[in-house]
Amino acid sequence: MSKAAMTTQMQTGQGFIAALDQSGGSTPKALRLYGIEEGQYGSDAEMFDLIHAMRSRIATAPAFTGDKVIGAILFEMTMDRQFGGKPAATYLWEDRHVVPFLKIDKGLDEEAHSVQMMKSIPGLSELLDRAVDKGIFGTKERSVILGANAGGIANIVAQQVDLGFEVLAKGLVPILEPEVDINAPDKAAAEDMLLAELLKGVEAIPEGKQVMLKLTLPTQANLYAPLISHPKVMRVVALSGGYEREEACAKLAQNAGMIASFSRALTEGLSAQQSDAEFNAALAEAIDAIHAASIT
Repeated sequence: MSKAAMTTQMQTGQGFIAALDQSGGSTPKALRLYGIEEGQYGSDAEMFDLIHAMRSRIATAPAFTGDKVIGAILFEMTMDRQFGGKPAATYLWEDRHVVPFLKIDKGLDEEAHSVQMMKSIPGLSELLDRAVDKGIFGTKERSVILGANAGGIANIVAQQVDLGFEVLAKGLVPILEPEVDINAPDKAAAEDMLLAELLKGVEAIPEGKQVMLKLTLPTQANLYAPLISHPKVMRVVALSGGYEREEACAKLAQNAGMIASFSRALTEGLSAQQSDAEFNAALAEAIDAIHAASIT
């Protein structure tokens, strides 16, 4: 797989990144929204088989191509499985021209100082080596900001940047994701603090290297413009964060240069009970809407 071609696509591609990385904690909700209740599976193994079937249905749908979906974030189990009879990452790039990423965080610690830091990631070096072997381009790592606490936000950015250094050392591109909770009562103030810390953090990135940022759609439109134009930032992408697709797309369209990396907003309206024709049409409609908001 061509790292140079993937880099070009991520730097200049006119589209968005699909987040197909629901993990153990969020999988039951994702399946429920897809029309599969918890009583329909009896074990974690069955649950992950069902979510993989959903992801495979998305990844192999006619509209899921690099023309509009320039990248996709995978859960670790998905990386180890197949789409269309090929290893997932290989299929995405060779058959769909979609750049593959891997979610590497292992969930969140308890709240402290109005943030939830990432839990430690046992076996990180080995996981990153395996990702490289499987043709993964980059990683994604999420933590959460719950309020405008300057110390907590500084800590969360420092943790994200330190992990980014480890990812870069393996030749992968990290997507740093310090999410601001959309329900935070002081969301705008938290975002101002986050912007200041991120600008300091990306300055520490080695010359010639770039990271990506996955951020909550800001209260103030174009707040993150200084990051979008920063030479050490490959791309700034937006998470939907609980907004319905229509609202998420409307907010995204107000932020020039920011593209989507939606999960629930992408799969909204998709159902296990739909025929393939119905499913493909609904997914194509979602892709078109999110793509249009990403290139506005």
